[in-house]
Amino acid sequence: MSSTDRNVRRNVALLAACQAMLFTVNSTLISVNGLAGLALAPLAALATLPVTAWVVGAALTTMAASLHMRRVGRRAGLVQGAGIGIVAALVCAAALWQQNFWLLCFGALVYGASNAFGQYYRFAAADASPPEYRPTAVSLVVAGGLVGGVLGPTVSRATVDLVGPKFTGAYLALTVAGLVTIALLSRVRIPEPAAAGEASGGRPLTEIARQPKFLVAVACGAIGYGVMNFLMTSTPIAMQTCGHPYGDAAFVISSHVVAMFAPSFFTGGLIRRVGVLAVLAAGAVLNLAAVGVALAGLSVAHFWVSLVLLGVGWNFLYIGGTTLLLETYRPEERARAQGANETATFCMMALSSFLSGFIVTHAGWEKVNLAALPLIGVVLVAIGWLALRDRAPRPAGA
Repeated sequence: MSSTDRNVRRNVALLAACQAMLFTVNSTLISVNGLAGLALAPLAALATLPVTAWVVGAALTTMAASLHMRRVGRRAGLVQGAGIGIVAALVCAAALWQQNFWLLCFGALVYGASNAFGQYYRFAAADASPPEYRPTAVSLVVAGGLVGGVLGPTVSRATVDLVGPKFTGAYLALTVAGLVTIALLSRVRIPEPAAAGEASGGRPLTEIARQPKFLVAVACGAIGYGVMNFLMTSTPIAMQTCGHPYGDAAFVISSHVVAMFAPSFFTGGLIRRVGVLAVLAAGAVLNLAAVGVALAGLSVAHFWVSLVLLGVGWNFLYIGGTTLLLETYRPEERARAQGANETATFCMMALSSFLSGFIVTHAGWEKVNLAALPLIGVVLVAIGWLALRDRAPRPAGA
């Protein structure tokens, strides 16, 4: 193995560990934010507003985060993002201590900015890898979230009542994840592109965004993430409404997050073997299956199976969408293209998290799942359209 290969694999391993810390935080927030919001909200319909604020914070800052890292470098920007997360955890803990719903929403908004930076771990690995290794690099970094899927809910269960008002200890524990992330990033060695070259070269975003591959990649990533977030955010509230204890909800969310990331160990190889569009289509079909199981019953087993299928479907759509996106831009265009993709994803997540709280508290779990079906249909149509377009004969000189 050459020194270059060793450096690439070392970076991927370190960034996968950072991803593990990111999703330790995210899976904890998924389990806690909605319930903490429900405990403090003046109206039950606002229960998922902290979740929405978390996603809105990311949507508002993800393009700025990408452009900022173009100026200061990947590693420096990612370290700053982890630092923002530490501040956000302290604000959320203070909100619980003071029983202040709006301060909790503000802390979640700040956490969204930290999450925006963290979403670029997979791109950092891909950008520093040779083309043939990029699907594997993306897949392995995403696989780091598997640790977070286990660790986050485990930590939240152990700390939820540890300090002060309920949920305060869970937020305080997240500061440790931020410190560990900073320590890991200090060892990452990624060659930085020339900022001047990136800033001055390449096509405008409007031209990049007109490419069919770009449109389908963004649609699969954004809608896939939106549908997953739509169903997942409302799950703890739906389970509580059904009389299931918090421990069962945390177990379901933990299993869901594991299902999101465990396939990552083979998704990259699967894309190379059968093609990215086949993997994307499989992800959309798994989402349909998840909705079908959710509509079949309200037992813990139904919630568990549905969320596991949803997790695997998300994995195929997320990694497949990222892989397809990598084919649509030049090196000097990466900040714009990646930022646009992440912005679309977080906007969809913000909308889905807010609507999920409103629908689950006013109309019930069944209506939440029925509302997801048209979005899954859009993804299937987009994938089919691109597959037919790629198979169609091209005019000479096209």
